[in-house]
Amino acid sequence: MKKKLTAEEEKQRNIRWIRALFLVYLLIVIKLIIFKYPMDQLRAIAATWRKDVILEGLDTANFTPFKTIRMYIDYAYMLNSFENLVGNILVFVPFGFLLPIWKKAGSFWVMLLNAVIFVLGIEVFQLFSAFGAFDVDDIILNCLGAVWGYLFYLIVEAIRRKRNRKQKQKDKQTGTGQRNKIL
Repeated sequence: MKKKLTAEEEKQRNIRWIRALFLVYLLIVIKLIIFKYPMDQLRAIAATWRKDVILEGLDTANFTPFKTIRMYIDYAYMLNSFENLVGNILVFVPFGFLLPIWKKAGSFWVMLLNAVIFVLGIEVFQLFSAFGAFDVDDIILNCLGAVWGYLFYLIVEAIRRKRNRKQKQKDKQTGTGQRNKIL
């Protein structure tokens, strides 16, 4: 017979699942953004790593905020603009939603700082590895996605708290809360 978990044990189990989910999510993001090419192509890129090739990334990098975003909007009819803009946002929505649950750091600024550090790490790696291209607009869009995820987290938390308050009131009215505590 399976032992029934206490509320605290169940909460801890759920947090472990969220942590595992968040770590899998981070690995998927790294795979999709950094290691998006086939392994043979990545090996070929890595084989070209020399100082002059690595510094070439500085020439192709976009350090001008909104330059790429503006280009995608201006040439929306020609490029896969929608996919790039929306994709860069959506890929980081789970970051903003899951991080506050995992770390129990409900602070917006803690979440945003973590998002900036993670995204900046990816972009700097792309800048010097040639496994992609550095684009400051990617940082802006990815962090916007994390902010959207955080807003979704706040909505879910507000609904959860409201539901818990209603359940406590109901338990108080029916007396089941005290009876369950005794048992």
